[in-house]
Amino acid sequence: MPPDRLLTTVLRGYQGPSNPVQFDRLLSTTTSLLTTLSNPLNVTLLTSQLLTAPAIWNQAGGLGICLRIISVYNTAAITVQKHEHEGLNTGQTFDAYQPRRGGGISCDEWAKAVIKGADERSPRWQHLLVICGVLLGMEGKERRGLSRGLREKLEEAMITAANIALEDAMGGGALGAEAVVLALNHAFPLLSDKVRMGLDYDALVLIALKAVTSSGGYEDGSFLDSIDYDVQRVPGNQFDWSAQSPSFLRLQTLATKPLISSMGPLARLVAQCIEHMSKSLRVVEICEHLQNFTNRLLSSWRHNKLSEIDPSEEGRFLTPETLQVTFPALWQVLKTSMFATVVILRAVIGRTLIDPVLSRNFLAPTTASQALTILRNIHFISSRLGSNSFSSYTFVNLASIDILSRFPIQSRDFLEQIYFSQAGKIPNHPLQRNLDLFYLNASEHFTLVLSPSDNESLIVTAASPYLDPTANANLLEIFEAAHSAMLAVLGVPQNAELTARILPFYVESLFRSFPTNLSPRQFQFAFKTLLQITTPPSPLSASHPTLAETLLELIYHRAIHAPTPPLPPSTSLKRGDTQLQEPQLPLSEQAVLMLTLLDALPNLPLWLLEEWLPLTADLLNMIDNEGMRENCKARFWEVLESGEMDVERSTVCVAWWGSRGGREKVLFGNENKEGPFMSGGLREQGDGSKL
Repeated sequence: MPPDRLLTTVLRGYQGPSNPVQFDRLLSTTTSLLTTLSNPLNVTLLTSQLLTAPAIWNQAGGLGICLRIISVYNTAAITVQKHEHEGLNTGQTFDAYQPRRGGGISCDEWAKAVIKGADERSPRWQHLLVICGVLLGMEGKERRGLSRGLREKLEEAMITAANIALEDAMGGGALGAEAVVLALNHAFPLLSDKVRMGLDYDALVLIALKAVTSSGGYEDGSFLDSIDYDVQRVPGNQFDWSAQSPSFLRLQTLATKPLISSMGPLARLVAQCIEHMSKSLRVVEICEHLQNFTNRLLSSWRHNKLSEIDPSEEGRFLTPETLQVTFPALWQVLKTSMFATVVILRAVIGRTLIDPVLSRNFLAPTTASQALTILRNIHFISSRLGSNSFSSYTFVNLASIDILSRFPIQSRDFLEQIYFSQAGKIPNHPLQRNLDLFYLNASEHFTLVLSPSDNESLIVTAASPYLDPTANANLLEIFEAAHSAMLAVLGVPQNAELTARILPFYVESLFRSFPTNLSPRQFQFAFKTLLQITTPPSPLSASHPTLAETLLELIYHRAIHAPTPPLPPSTSLKRGDTQLQEPQLPLSEQAVLMLTLLDALPNLPLWLLEEWLPLTADLLNMIDNEGMRENCKARFWEVLESGEMDVERSTVCVAWWGSRGGREKVLFGNENKEGPFMSGGLREQGDGSKL
């Protein structure tokens, strides 16, 4: 059909009733016409009619329709640019008898004709869709279809249309606001820095944030509520969530939403708005909105049957279809929500650190406390990935803690706010244990600003149940967090009296927990910390001078009688950095205790170091496995020569190594068991020749 007759048919179809089949056909034909019409006026007419067509905009597709409009102009622009490029490359003059490539309109003329069609009869947010599509098609992926001047005009036109649409955000409704965010999200990387500065970030920031969390985005977490209705208990004491269930189909639809599928760039756009908005106090609204959103996520997950399964037991309590199909899809959506939240929070905390208004004493601790509460709400997601492996998460967490720890009263209030709901015992629900893990990891950073009584009530009491050596060994990560929190309390100088009172209990728990409920790495760290606490210049060493030697005796005698088979790897730990610190060579309990003793040597007083160097060497020679012994021997040498000792301790070590038999004990061990021998004498070796 000739383009002119086809144009008439399409324009007539625009005015017809909405029909899903006709909708797809109309958009496909529109794309074709945009690339084949030879008269720019017809291109303008087609665009103008498309933006007001009842058959297009009366559909129930929402943002899906907006994305299709962007796609139409993106595809058409790519085709027009391709036709012009091919025509220039052939170098042939015009020939009326040869078939024409496309409509024969140049890229600049075509773009101007399209933009003229975005007139006053259609709202500004629809204009953004057209401009976005043209920019993406002509300039995206390093294409250079437009002249420099026209590109700058299109960029400025887009910002102008966006600002006008944001001023009248209520007039366009929810769809109009989300369409503005969608268009800016796709075209933002193409805009120059100068043009970006003209965008009204103050008006955009909350609209963009709500687009992330509301109906166009994560639906305020309501999809988690619908999942609970479709999770069924099946024979074998397992949970089944069918891939044919309505909730999973809804989840798949949500994952393909235009904003969700481009959530990474959208989160960065929101962060850009936070960094450049002029009204600093908007950060308060942003934090409240994020906290409400994550509160709903956490609450919905708590009431979901799937939250009752510990991650270590999912293979046992989930059906194969759930474990391999539906459950991974759910976590993929939750992970994107977590990443988006953290990226936005990173901008909030960054702005708080440098903004003179937000960094004031009455605002900074509130913002930091809200940020940590938000991280707590999404900890059931982030803990699956390993929080330390995500740099933005680490920045938000540590920066918020640094800000809040400047305010002791607010720090205490924050810990009381998120304190254990079942303090004094290990909760049965996996989600509550997950929240306990976050609490323990966070609380250890506040020990220096809390009073001894607060340290005892808020941290020691909370950590004590997880120090029980008879508890479930699958909870290794939270056991280590409890030990770290306890060590943080014990290491605070003003807690000397508290430390002296609870240290015997903790040492007993430490030794009984290893190796069942404590990894070798954590045990070594804990014992080294205890030696630092009980040796000078710690105040505790003055009031209890024998504690350090007692600890050394305990580990020495346990090492003598410790099992020698290799320990199994610590499979329960999820954090990537923890796994990297596990020893590559399998070590026995005896070898780990030996390494622990070696780590303690740099902290010993001179007289105690002189006494324990030969004892440590004797313990080294009790290790029968050659590989483990060589590993310990290498660590022994590293402690002596790597600079871990100060000058005075190094002098003691040199004297012991050179003139008191240290070298022979460490390097040769028990090889000379039959001595002593006269220097230069020959040892008998069976009946062999002595020549």
